[in-house]
Amino acid sequence: MGRTPSFVALDFETANYHHDSPCALGVVVVERGRIVEERSWLIDPESEFESFHIGVHGIRPGDVAGEPCFEELWFELEPYLAGRLLAAHNAAFDRAVLLQTCESYGIQFDPPETVCTWRLTRGLYRLPDYKLPTVCGAFGIPLNHHDAASDARACAEIVLRVSGEIGWPAALERARMGPPTYSA
Repeated sequence: MGRTPSFVALDFETANYHHDSPCALGVVVVERGRIVEERSWLIDPESEFESFHIGVHGIRPGDVAGEPCFEELWFELEPYLAGRLLAAHNAAFDRAVLLQTCESYGIQFDPPETVCTWRLTRGLYRLPDYKLPTVCGAFGIPLNHHDAASDARACAEIVLRVSGEIGWPAALERARMGPPTYSA
């Protein structure tokens, strides 16, 4: 994996409680310890929005009208993800969204190695909790929470900050997640 971080941070927002309902995605590419690219997309989830989720992220059905569905976006998205280490805050959620959405569309995608910034920071720092806004506040990282691009950027910044303090190999080991517990 090298001595400097190279990974893709990502964040999904979903339209409802089903993991295969992404309505927004933010991606931040980090190569050799530097952010080199940031992208975000609105996605037509091809499913109903629930009011709770609209209240969380503010994305409404009209905001995604005319936007590509995940399957249409896949050819643009896959080069960012294939063969790369993925990072997310509460990564179990984002990995589940990615894998279950791929499964729903019949997209073949091998689950990538994933690291979780919640796992990375928990126990290493004394914080009241390890939610993304709390960690960002403690680290002085700007955050517009539940904006997929901002959340992905914050995740990348957390990995870079912690790996700068404890070293990339140690950070990777702390944050590494096991394989998914379901087949995708």
